[in-house]
Amino acid sequence: MFRKLLLARFLPTNVDPGLLALRLLSATPLLMKHGFEKIFTFSRMAAHFPDPVGVGSVPSLVIAMVSDAICTVPVILGLASRWAALFIFCNVAVAWAAIHHFACFGHGSDHGELIVLYLGAMLTIVLTGSGKDSLDMLLDRCIVFDPSVYR
Repeated sequence: MFRKLLLARFLPTNVDPGLLALRLLSATPLLMKHGFEKIFTFSRMAAHFPDPVGVGSVPSLVIAMVSDAICTVPVILGLASRWAALFIFCNVAVAWAAIHHFACFGHGSDHGELIVLYLGAMLTIVLTGSGKDSLDMLLDRCIVFDPSVYR
């Protein structure tokens, strides 16, 4: 009994519900806090947005907005989620390195831990995919491309 409790054998061993939870619980807050902020205050943010890679403030803001507001939606839905999560990962990594100077756990940044969590969640999605509870899997099951059908 103790062994079963310790090993949590009463929980399902399927990773797909975990991937669904990871997608929802990491991408939704990113969209709601940072994505909506960039969409609704774009003109105000454009004047002072950092330029970490030397492309200009407005292009940097557009890249961040695509990451935080656009790419989070496919991650939530599980549609091309590996590519969307990779874009988010790269954007957050650049922001963490160039803007926050790898600040973490309260040293010079009030949200360094959150950045590390976003990076970990997006890297996990890039490496594992979106799981069975996703539009990717639905498309894979429903749409079978057979070139011989079109000859």
